[in-house]
Amino acid sequence: MDHLYGITADSINNTVDGLYAERENLKYIQVRHEEVGALAAAADAKLTGKIGVSFGSAGPGAVHLLNGLYDAKMDRVPVLALVGQSATGVMNTNFFQEMNQDPMFVDVATFHKQVTNAEQIPYVVDEAIRSAYATHSVSVVILPDDLSGQEIDFDGFKTANLTHVTTKPVLDAAAVNTVAEQLAAANQPIMWVGQGARASREAVVKVAEQFNLPVLSTAPATGTMPTDHPLFMGSRGRLGTKPAFEVSQAADLVLFVGTNFPFARYLPAGVKFIQVNNNLADLGKQHDADMTVLADAGDFLTALAVTGVTRPVTNFVTAAKQDKANWDTWLAKLAADDHDGLAAEGVMAAIKAASDEDAVFGLDVGNNTEWAIRQLPFNRDQRFAMSAWYGTMGFGLPAGLAGKLSNPDKQVWSISGDGGFAMVMPDILTEVKYQLPVVNVVLENKALGFIAHEKIQAGQAPYGIDLVGADWAGMAENMGAIGLKATNLAELKVAMAKIKQLQADGNQLPIVLDAKIKNVDPIDTSFVPVDPDSFDADTIKAYREQYNVSGSDQPALSNLLKDLA
Repeated sequence: MDHLYGITADSINNTVDGLYAERENLKYIQVRHEEVGALAAAADAKLTGKIGVSFGSAGPGAVHLLNGLYDAKMDRVPVLALVGQSATGVMNTNFFQEMNQDPMFVDVATFHKQVTNAEQIPYVVDEAIRSAYATHSVSVVILPDDLSGQEIDFDGFKTANLTHVTTKPVLDAAAVNTVAEQLAAANQPIMWVGQGARASREAVVKVAEQFNLPVLSTAPATGTMPTDHPLFMGSRGRLGTKPAFEVSQAADLVLFVGTNFPFARYLPAGVKFIQVNNNLADLGKQHDADMTVLADAGDFLTALAVTGVTRPVTNFVTAAKQDKANWDTWLAKLAADDHDGLAAEGVMAAIKAASDEDAVFGLDVGNNTEWAIRQLPFNRDQRFAMSAWYGTMGFGLPAGLAGKLSNPDKQVWSISGDGGFAMVMPDILTEVKYQLPVVNVVLENKALGFIAHEKIQAGQAPYGIDLVGADWAGMAENMGAIGLKATNLAELKVAMAKIKQLQADGNQLPIVLDAKIKNVDPIDTSFVPVDPDSFDADTIKAYREQYNVSGSDQPALSNLLKDLA
């Protein structure tokens, strides 16, 4: 990584002075909040596979880093945090901002050490970097300020850089053949892929087509199968789709590859479960497995395709494809309707139409994540970063910032709700300072919509979820950025045309698109009770009316199967 994020202060000044000396090789990005820096470092690691780096001063700066570090820990990506400390001469004297920082990082960091002399610094930092790569986790190095300011004799390392070397399990050919046979024998098999298969898109598609398997992905692994492929059903869960829920409910065999998805435990009983993972500890962790294969996802899928075993197109596969097509048509219908306000689906459709085939996206947390995962195009070389398992609001803007720094020649978008954006908006100034023309889309519905849904489901009063709106476009202009606003489809079309023209003209300023959307609870696909063979008429009617899902627009998968039969 050629850049790192932070805010200088008295206990970290000497470290920052060292960055000044290395400014030709290492770019210091001055953020407006250490949390944003740590989140951006986590996003760097997710988007590039290389270690992300941030720093903070002793006391408050160190505490501010924690949110981003926990995001990195829970999504298992390598991040290094350099943390300032009071000078050794005043430590343990209750000095200003002095605190015992190491215990604070015990839970979040696999590696956490405080150096005790200046000569240790390069060796401890090198060990920290290697540990972060080896454990896919966080490393913290605490630097007393007087030590980081000393000059030492150091000639560099002779040891080769092995940070990207990985050891793969030996593939069992017999196990691969057994899986192929079981897939061929199943009536309604599906494949479910996760992050471990992300680098193996070609093999995923080959296996899906060869065995005629409807494919699901975990939300953070969206794009592992091209999102416009007719066999790709989407994700199961709150961020998912109706077809993904229905095919996983109807499946008699699940091939679970490269993921440890915790919600797999909610699959119906009696489904045959085959799990493929390169981590022995993950096998059988979330769901009892009828068969386990310790293997790299890409190696396994490639070998599975080579077996030459095939499955014919069945009614189940045909119905699943139709279910997916109906879902996409329904989303397009929502996107085109702005008679009572701009729909979030309309904004997503506009972004999809305006985005490049190698665009990079930073996704925030909330309803905006649902809309983005369901509609954005991840079918070519597009990439995205999200706060998958930690789920921290405010991730979108830092992820967009990081995405542009690591991909200066690519189109970069961040997508946030007004709740998450308000937490981190001051760092639009960072994008202005470093001339990062990220397109920051704010979906303002004046509510914490994701939490509102949870309150609705729990029968609780809608208390504490309303937000005061703001002129986000105007605030962006006051910060030196470009502000655009849209309250309907016509205004959205004008705004998107302006963005396209700015990009064509080589604009170097960040853009904030203030999209004023109607506050509508998006469809919850973690539970889709529309199957008349499984649910009573009143339950089906209530669900369809709640989300305006008619039987003619989106018939149940079971009905599609009956029509084919």
